Amino acid sequence: MPFTRISLRDGKSPAYLRAIADSLDRALVDAFEVPENDRFVVFHQHRDDELIFDRGYGGGPRSDDVILFHVTTGRTRSADTTARFFRRLVDNLQAAPGVRPEDVMIVFANSAIDDWSFGSGVPAGRSLEAAR
Repeated sequence: MPFTRISLRDGKSPAYLRAIADSLDRALVDAFEVPENDRFVVFHQHRDDELIFDRGYGGGPRSDDVILFHVTTGRTRSADTTARFFRRLVDNLQAAPGVRPEDVMIVFANSAIDDWSFGSGVPAGRSLEAAR
């Protein structure tokens, strides 16, 4: 169950944000071994002075429409799986809502299942019944 924080400039429409979330979800399901409906996304929209980035570093030039994805996962995937996901997400975003590939930056953070609780204060590595 990846948890994704998405940072971008303020002022995008709800339809634009939904297209980003849908593009992310399809890439996770199609290329990153995530089941359908396993969707946890938080958007952070920033004023111009709150989103500072190098326009040319490692793949630019980036425009004001840059989108930064920080994906936290509960298990590590292979390098091939991760590369497939990167490509699929960029392709999906280019199709809808029309994001330039150069404006997409993705960072993964991997954690252990014991670092998660999906609810009720129960560690994800245990079932609700076992914790009671």
